[in-house]
Amino acid sequence: MNNQDLLSIAREHGSPVYVYDANVIVAQYERLVSAFAKAKNLRIHYAVKALSNISILKLFKQLGAGLDTVSLQEVELGLAAGVDPKKIIFTPNGVSLEEIEKVAEKGVQINIDNLSILEQFGSKHPRTPVCIRINPHVMAGGNANISVGHIDSKFGISIHQIPHILRIVENTGMTVNGVHMHTGSDILDIGVFLYATEILFETAAKFKDLEFIDFGSGFKVPYKEGDVSTDIEDLGEQLSERFNAFCKSYGRDITMAFEPGKFLVSEAGHFLAQVNVVKQTTSTVFAGVDSGFNHLIRPMLYGSYHGIKNISNPGGKNRFYSVVGYICETDTFANNRQISEITEGDILSFSNAGAYCFSMASNYNSRYRPAEVLWYDGAAHLIRERETMKDILKGQHQLNFEELVIS
Repeated sequence: MNNQDLLSIAREHGSPVYVYDANVIVAQYERLVSAFAKAKNLRIHYAVKALSNISILKLFKQLGAGLDTVSLQEVELGLAAGVDPKKIIFTPNGVSLEEIEKVAEKGVQINIDNLSILEQFGSKHPRTPVCIRINPHVMAGGNANISVGHIDSKFGISIHQIPHILRIVENTGMTVNGVHMHTGSDILDIGVFLYATEILFETAAKFKDLEFIDFGSGFKVPYKEGDVSTDIEDLGEQLSERFNAFCKSYGRDITMAFEPGKFLVSEAGHFLAQVNVVKQTTSTVFAGVDSGFNHLIRPMLYGSYHGIKNISNPGGKNRFYSVVGYICETDTFANNRQISEITEGDILSFSNAGAYCFSMASNYNSRYRPAEVLWYDGAAHLIRERETMKDILKGQHQLNFEELVIS
């Protein structure tokens, strides 16, 4: 998929629009499988929250992947995509026992991350095997907002509370068939990650009925030229060897599981927006686009970097622009970024727009959420229509105040 393909999509489907390259998704999936090829049994659960369009879920089903879900609704999306419930894991945080029970009824693997729900669920459903999410107290992620394995994290059961877990398991007679951790996103130092896995192996050895160990994910992808990323091949080599050794000491082969999201879809995504206005102030040249943090909030929420190219004028002279949106608050995508010369009407392409971009979009300012397009087998396929005013009004009840009696 090249600039001309993207421009054609913008012309056909309008802007703003999200575009995903299926070839990149497939390549990333195959790269991950290849990196851990020496592990005896491998299972990849795609993290639905990264990009939840049902066509994307069907693509991962076609590749043989399972799903990692965090809500009843994500589970239902996965089932609607035709994914076997046995290949879906449910790893929520802070949800009610009722929601967990509804998911369990669908035959999905349950993953519990707190002692209270573990005891309640085990008491009521001792015959339903569960996975337990452990907090290893290791901060492997690079950004504090997306690192979830540190000691003050709300996620997981502390490793210091393992005796409590064992007591609950014994008292309820429940079965623990998996242990899990997720230390956070943007992992750079695989040594730190491997240290966390040793804690997980030590924990796993305490449970006799395991079917799998889920190592989470958080593998970093590059966002700009020269950017560093997780050395997935080195990690795969070292962790596969250690995992096989664990299986030997455990007495039988179990499954190695991961739940990547960003790693699989981030680089596949392009967000296309049209320039509404080029505005010169005393010190800055603004390029104002027909979008805002209602469509792409990551730069404002996390300080995330997204490369920006003017695909309407790729060979133009570079100038410095601050790219901003049309929301009635500060919504700056880039400050003083070198981009080929921009004129009003040009189409800008934002890179790394596959993960946590559309899935975090909103209707703020009553703006429509954009369309989504999948580039598959050399052609553009619309996988979500652009919203309309009908979508904005759906579910709203318009009161007739003239007929209401004011008491």
